[in-house]
Amino acid sequence: MGASEDQTLVTDIPQPLARYAPYRRAGEFVFLSGVIAVNPATGLIVKGFDDISADAARLIGRTGEFSVDIKQGPILAQSWYVLDGIRRTVESVGGRMSDVQRLVQYFRNLDHFPCYSSVRRLFFPDAAPASTVVQVSALLPTDDILIEVEATVYLPNPRV
Repeated sequence: MGASEDQTLVTDIPQPLARYAPYRRAGEFVFLSGVIAVNPATGLIVKGFDDISADAARLIGRTGEFSVDIKQGPILAQSWYVLDGIRRTVESVGGRMSDVQRLVQYFRNLDHFPCYSSVRRLFFPDAAPASTVVQVSALLPTDDILIEVEATVYLPNPRV
């Protein structure tokens, strides 16, 4: 089955905001397009803890203190949403997060990296993939987007 056929069967993965594929498979590699914290089907842009599940918010550090949560909530919630979207995409092609070999992480503000890193450890508890971290001046579609992450997955054999 071709990559485009594969992708039309999976609806629970992050979908691009424009006309490009959420991922492409090339032999033993799967290349994921950049994932941002937006659901194009609903128009929801994740802006804080209230936009993700209560369980996820608690897990990643919601304190219940307004002054802390208002500052850290947006990057923590977006980090969770993006990495969970990558996880769902990787699983949809038969992989696991341990199959992710490389991440490229784009930040609007590199000061957000420590918060993102704490969330990333939840998705990669054993060993983090090779990574590149870049600060950019803007991300699409709005200034509310703080992070975008793309991934490369190595899947040498079909899993049984």
